[in-house]
Amino acid sequence: MRKIVGLRWWIIALVCLGTIVNYLSRNALGVMAPQLMTLLHMDTKQYSYVVGAFQVGYTIMQPVCGLIIDLIGLRLGFALFACLWSLVGCLHGFATGWVSLAALRGLMGLSEAVAIPAGMKVVAEWFPNRERSVAVGYFNAGTSLGSLFAPPLVVFLSLRYGWQSAFAVTGALGFVWAAVWFALYRSPADHPRISPKERDKILDGQSPVALSGEGGHRVRKVLGTRRFWAIAQARFFAEPAWQTFSFWIPLYLATERHMDLKHIAMFAWLPFLAADLGGLFGGYLSPFLMKRFRMPMIASRIAGVVLGAFMMLGPACIGLVASPYEAIALFCVGGFAHQMISALVNTLAADVFEPGEVGTASGFAGMAAWIGGLGFSLLVGQLAGSIGYTPLFAALGAFDLIGATLLIVLMRGVSRDAQPHPTDQSASASA
Repeated sequence: MRKIVGLRWWIIALVCLGTIVNYLSRNALGVMAPQLMTLLHMDTKQYSYVVGAFQVGYTIMQPVCGLIIDLIGLRLGFALFACLWSLVGCLHGFATGWVSLAALRGLMGLSEAVAIPAGMKVVAEWFPNRERSVAVGYFNAGTSLGSLFAPPLVVFLSLRYGWQSAFAVTGALGFVWAAVWFALYRSPADHPRISPKERDKILDGQSPVALSGEGGHRVRKVLGTRRFWAIAQARFFAEPAWQTFSFWIPLYLATERHMDLKHIAMFAWLPFLAADLGGLFGGYLSPFLMKRFRMPMIASRIAGVVLGAFMMLGPACIGLVASPYEAIALFCVGGFAHQMISALVNTLAADVFEPGEVGTASGFAGMAAWIGGLGFSLLVGQLAGSIGYTPLFAALGAFDLIGATLLIVLMRGVSRDAQPHPTDQSASASA
């Protein structure tokens, strides 16, 4: 069978496409929020409960998804969850009020939670250490590309064919992708299209990562390391910004900046274009720092996270600008900074855990992230009407600075080859 040159990059492109489909379906709600709040008679608090239902389902299921794909494999696991989220997405068009919509969003959260754990497991299996941050940058771009495509596509479908059609179309795309994934994906060891040269390059470039402790359950071993908690807390503090951008930008532009649905479709995608660029920049920044300044691999990831955290001071000032276009520009800064942080923090999971444990580690770290996002979204729903968005946006800037500081402290002493720090051993022994 004919071999494909650079097959690992085609694989990550397929993962990126799946992530685009995933985020396109989930962001349909945020784009239509101003319209649905009127049609389904929702207020801001009720909308926050609908958003929260998705976040609760996503939060609960991320570690479960990670465990499932570690146990049954990426090929079947990713395809199965894609079919589930597609079915639920199509059913959104039957919602008659905020309660039924919240129930459907909760089911969607349960199924869409597979995206990041699966993507990180692909990166861990298919890429040598030095390429992982670049690979994560490309696959992570799917999260913002899906969010970027959502406003124009969803608004077009909604205005032309009715709001139900937007959910039906964005949901059905997942069935197509699941079929393609199941037909084409194999692990590097089993893929008939990979050349021996590329397989050797992947395996030779992957440093062995030994978790401390002998035996014990996979979850106990992962949660017993300081490295896991470094990643989990960084994601906990970073995620509220992305949840705010994904679910609240259209509503904020409509209620605070007085934009109609067509203007929202024209401008609400720009922060997600900036986010794409930020994810790619973060991916290339780490190998640049390693090559140009001889920085250790882990330190190069952390340096990019710190840079992104300082850039998050931009969106912290959104409430202070008068023009809606200045606000959108600051949202763009925030999208760029967040995805740079996200790409590098997610890469750390593949750096410091074995491929067979990356899904579990990413799933539990994602659970921590979505707990942060859920809590902040509910806070926005409760407080935006009384104190406004300005102090809430300001909090986002502080969160990332706290997360970056704790990441530096908790990852201190982890070597370039991701060998466990002595304190990790004691943590595991006491778990």
